[in-house]
Parts: sequence; C-alpha cells; structure tokens
Amino acid sequence: MFSGAVSAHESQPGLLQITQQDANHYEVLWRAPIYFGKPHPASLKLPANWKTVRPMTRRQLLDSELYQYYVLVDEGSIHGSIILLPGLETTTTDVLMRVVYADGSSSTTIIKPGEPRVTIEGPRSAWWVAWDYTVLGTEHILSGIDHLLFVLALLLIVNGTRTLLITISSFTLAHSITLAAATLGWLWVPGPPVEAVIALSILFLASELLKVNRGQPSLTASYPWLVAFTFGLLHGFGFAGALSQVGLPQNEIPLALLMFNVGVEIGQLMFIVVMFLIIKALHKIRYKWPKWVYQLPAYGIGGIAAFWFVERVIGFLE
Repeated sequence: MFSGAVSAHESQPGLLQITQQDANHYEVLWRAPIYFGKPHPASLKLPANWKTVRPMTRRQLLDSELYQYYVLVDEGSIHGSIILLPGLETTTTDVLMRVVYADGSSSTTIIKPGEPRVTIEGPRSAWWVAWDYTVLGTEHILSGIDHLLFVLALLLIVNGTRTLLITISSFTLAHSITLAAATLGWLWVPGPPVEAVIALSILFLASELLKVNRGQPSLTASYPWLVAFTFGLLHGFGFAGALSQVGLPQNEIPLALLMFNVGVEIGQLMFIVVMFLIIKALHKIRYKWPKWVYQLPAYGIGGIAAFWFVERVIGFLE
C-alpha cells in the first residue's frame, strides 16, 4: 500500500560549478536534480556585480536540469561574492559548489538547505575536501532507501555476530571495488538498468527472508558473504552514479574518492548499529507475536522493491 509513496535517492545533491575562463570571465553551471518527479524548487541567484555576457542556456537531462551562464566579474576576483539559492530551504537537497581556477586549483563547498547561501572563498585545503566528500558519502547512503533496505534484509537473514561482520565486510569490499572502478572510468555500466537490477536484488533478499522465516533452505542463509559480495558489486555502480553527478576535484581525485567511500561506510555502520539494537530489543520483549507479524518485514521490503523495479524498468524503456 505504501510503495507508491516511497522513492529512493530523491536527495541527490545538486551541483554548482564555477570555472574561470580568464582573468575576468567565468562559466557557471547549475545542475538542479529532479525532485520527486518535478523541477527542483531551488533557483540560482548570482551576485549583482556578475554581468552575463551570453544568454543563459537550459538543457533537460534524464535526472536533472542543467543551466549554463557565462559571466564577467568587473573586480577580477570572485572571492567574497555571495551566491543565493532561494528555494533550497524547502528541500532536503545539499548542493556541492566547486570553483575551478585558471591555474588548475579548485575549491569545494557543501551548501545546506538550512543555509541556502554561500560566500566564495579561495582554494581550500585537502582536509576540507576530505570532510566535504565524507559528508556527501554519509548523506548519500542515509538517504538511499534502496541500499538501506538491502542491508536491513541481510541483517534479518544472517544469524550470529561473526557471520554478520563477514557478510557486511564482503558487501563493503565489493561495492568499494566497483565504486572506484566506475568513478575512475575503468568500467562503465548504464545507470538506469543498474538501478532496476538493484531493486531486483532487494526483491530477491525479501524472498530469501520469507524462506528463512518458513524454515526453508535459503542460498543467502547458507552463503551470506557470497550473496552480499555479488550484489555489492552491483550496488557499487549505484554509488558511482551518484558520485559522478557531483564529480571529483581533479587535483584531489584519490582523496575525494576515498573519503566518499569512507562516508558511505560511516552511514552504513550507523544504520546497522541502530537496526541491530532495535532487532535485539524486539527479541527481548516477552510477547507472543502472531505468526503473520514475522512476515511483515519481508513483504514490506519486497513490496517496495517490486514497485521500484517496475517503476525503474518503465523509466528507461520509455
């Protein structure tokens, strides 16, 4: 009943990139992600002293709208300029602002919905890059309901702390491999089919959970690390798709990629700890639950995953 109201990754970050062309001219790209099937509520308001030298262009992409500006900054330096994103405060979307200078240096800043404005500063240190991409990775996994449902299904299937640690480690290793390979351009898989198969992987685990609850043989219960590793490779392509939307700073690619992955793991561990404690607490409640209650998680996860699969297949076939 609730699957129609659930969407995965509606908190994909926006991207604002400012690239210096020469001493006074800059290209401004504003990628506004589609927000719950509609144009993003936020708009871009440039400083008053930035004069547009060409008409603004707009392109409709599959998952976003791309706005391109060319501006002249009279003072020559954009440091201290304030950019506004009115409407961002009504969303849950972060925006990654990247400034690329003519000498090859760059600066990254995360703009939060709670403060939809940013003051442009000079190039930031590697520590700031590490922090920004760690935050992006953590927020991405915590807003990625599909990935979290996959992890939750594993938690409900796997028995024993040691086995659970091995299983989660296998999932982590696998998606780290494909995240790095896809982000660095070593492998390429089209995004829409990957997202559909990710939904299918969650549906598979839901069916495996039903088998476990019924006392039937289950591939995942017998070889959880193998299933987690196999599907982890697939989920890594999903993470790479999100990272490719905001890009990597050219002079800090290894660091940004590493810290994005670290952020993903931090968010994943936070979710696992919370769910583990909830499951343990429910097991300690001395109440004889009806048998159908134990099947609710499997049917809930499976129903949502089935909706996503159909929605995503229709999306890339249209």
